[in-house]
Amino acid sequence: MSQAEGPLRIQMRLARLAAAYLPLGIANWLIEAGARRVMLPPDIKREEIRIDSLRCIWLVPERSRSDRVLLYLHGGGFVFGLSGQHLRMVAELARRSELRALLVDYRLAPRHPWPAALEDCLAAYRWLLEQGFAPQHIVVAGDSAGGNLAITMVMALRDAGIPLPAAVACLSPVGDLARREGEGRLVGDAVLHPRAIRRFNRSYIAGHDPRHPLISPLYGDWHGLPPLLIHAGEEELLREDAERIAATARAAGVEVELTIFPRMWHVWQLNLELPEAKESLHAIARWLVEQLKRAEERGAAPAYHRD
Repeated sequence: MSQAEGPLRIQMRLARLAAAYLPLGIANWLIEAGARRVMLPPDIKREEIRIDSLRCIWLVPERSRSDRVLLYLHGGGFVFGLSGQHLRMVAELARRSELRALLVDYRLAPRHPWPAALEDCLAAYRWLLEQGFAPQHIVVAGDSAGGNLAITMVMALRDAGIPLPAAVACLSPVGDLARREGEGRLVGDAVLHPRAIRRFNRSYIAGHDPRHPLISPLYGDWHGLPPLLIHAGEEELLREDAERIAATARAAGVEVELTIFPRMWHVWQLNLELPEAKESLHAIARWLVEQLKRAEERGAAPAYHRD
């Protein structure tokens, strides 16, 4: 155990309870205030843009190519907004990969339930194509709910016949919103409270079929999707989701790399003081760069069409 791990576990007890019980309006006010105050490394340029009414943020390392991009979809149970921790984590990932990153501040449930967030992510991807980014020069990543959105986004793109990104990386992704809480899942996650998961799921699903493949991608068609990287924690409540996603994708012929980090909790990478966070982000950055190289060697891939 690192020196940072013990104190972090104590601090996270309060955050865990807040996610389960704090009114969403107050929680998001605190998150927005923290994101405004966060200090990023001096070699990372931060720029807010609008895609119609959709707010996005560019994080651009000094050493980054103008024709390569990481589209990042943040987590937060579909109900919490883009946090300062996410900005710091993605800045680290962008620096390590030498990729400019576009973060999507998508609409949030319960005011905007499914499919609002997914529509916003699709709009951001289409905007990148309109700006001249080749699909083989785009990689997508997301954590938790953002991992869910990254997968469902490429499923929706495939079904629409739109060229797919080079690769998708998921940090502790949500794969199944239809399962009853506690059914086959681990308990004792340092971050995720069972009540919080029920709260998140109800807000996002809002009466839709929880087994819809663009809500719970584990019930979807995985054929033709790009290479997939998954990092999850040994102790997290959603570890089984990560393992089931990997197995389902492999069965459909998708190239998958799954790593389970010992002792780690849900999206531990947000805590940059942890050696395991830096280890994970370094591995993700290296994998994204390798996938971009492979995609460029293959050239532009045609859009996938189901028979």
